[in-house]
Amino acid sequence: MCIRVIGASNYRYAHIGDVIIVVIKEVIPNTSPERSEVIKVVIVRT
Repeated sequence: MCIRVIGASNYRYAHIGDVIIVVIKEVIPNTSPERSEVIKVVIVRT
């Protein structure tokens, strides 16, 4: 789930190449990011 688009205060939508802050809702077992972890990601494709 997207929490915020980084880089501008009034962005409502993110596009390819934008950095956003997200919270992990579902993970594959034995992987690095844990559930409910807040991380920064780059949008690669939609």
